[in-house]
Amino acid sequence: MAPTGDKRVCVTGGNGFIGSWLVRILLEKGYAVTVAFQPGTDHSHLLSFSGAAGVLQLKEADLLDAAAIAAAVEGCLAGVFHVASPCALEDPKDPERDLLLPAVRGTLNVLEAARAAGSRRVVITSSISAVVPNPSWATDWPGRPVDEDCWTDLDYCKSRMKWYPVSKTMAEKVSWEYAEKHGLDIVAINPSTCLGPLLQPDLNASSAVLQQLLQGSQKKLSQGLLLARMQLRG
Repeated sequence: MAPTGDKRVCVTGGNGFIGSWLVRILLEKGYAVTVAFQPGTDHSHLLSFSGAAGVLQLKEADLLDAAAIAAAVEGCLAGVFHVASPCALEDPKDPERDLLLPAVRGTLNVLEAARAAGSRRVVITSSISAVVPNPSWATDWPGRPVDEDCWTDLDYCKSRMKWYPVSKTMAEKVSWEYAEKHGLDIVAINPSTCLGPLLQPDLNASSAVLQQLLQGSQKKLSQGLLLARMQLRG
């Protein structure tokens, strides 16, 4: 028997590295899965997953298209996994357009869709980049472990034009604000470097950094090391 609505979940960015593994595991556990994927991105590998027939739905939805996000989340009573967020090794030409707006407004679109659909829980894939770097943490609270009260220093990152940590920090903060205001049940996870077998056909950002380091790239070596350092700190 196919899972009913109370066993259906939505995974935004379900064709990426984290999303693909999440979709596969959810299908193995008997969930019906709706994948919201960014227009123009490859999602064909998801169809080969065991248990996908009849319960896997694929819906094209740009994060800034509130109506498309709502359509993808509709009927997903069991929950929503919000994984999608722009991430690139190249410096964005327009940080507001390319990173900040999709991360923040896109997250709010997902939360609003989940609330309207009556989803029981939303799991936000944040990042360790929302926790560090924070240079003042070690000096103001020496010896204190990094915990929920530690946030990335936005001014520090903006001054160094490190826009990905800014986007993830802003997105997670608005998530908690929205959840408190509307009584939405959310959980945030903060992964760091994501390495392992690839289910999708292209490299994720962490694997691309590793590949560059192994190949001895000089063009992007410093950027890759900085990204890896920022992800691994703490």
